[in-house]
Amino acid sequence: MSRFARLTPATAVGASRDLLSDLVSRHGQVGDMVSLMAHSPAVLNGYLQLSRAMKRAKLNRKISERISIAVQVQQGCGLCLDSHVSAARAHGVDAEEIELARAGTSSDPAIAAIITLALQIYRQPAAITDEQINALRGHGYSDREIADVVGIVSLNILTGAFNLVAGLRPLPQPVP
Repeated sequence: MSRFARLTPATAVGASRDLLSDLVSRHGQVGDMVSLMAHSPAVLNGYLQLSRAMKRAKLNRKISERISIAVQVQQGCGLCLDSHVSAARAHGVDAEEIELARAGTSSDPAIAAIITLALQIYRQPAAITDEQINALRGHGYSDREIADVVGIVSLNILTGAFNLVAGLRPLPQPVP
């Protein structure tokens, strides 16, 4: 149960109606988060633009999903966490690495280092050091990939915080 009413192209007004109409015409429907974000056209448009931009990120999707898992464990958005765990599985991340991502690490030192950076961006970005950035370069990450981490963390903060404020929760899983 969400705290906001779900908006549709018929119930939204102004820029939100236009954004939702465009999304529905292209995709057939929109999810709960998007329909609730439409209460603020600024938030919805910002989310859509950042989401599109991050699809062009250079950082490997297997790594970005592990970053998202680590951030969402910290932030506490179960809906986002479930979504990123599913995406990680779909991209071939094994169960052990998913569990390590939940713990904020990886068995691969290079991936562990970039997850550590992401969590530091989330918690204490002012404490990031030149040595950390140089160590990431030593692991083979480009400046573009390092910068992409800021975008990935930012997108996760936006979606997770919005879902938590809106009261969106994961659906109960059936008992096997």
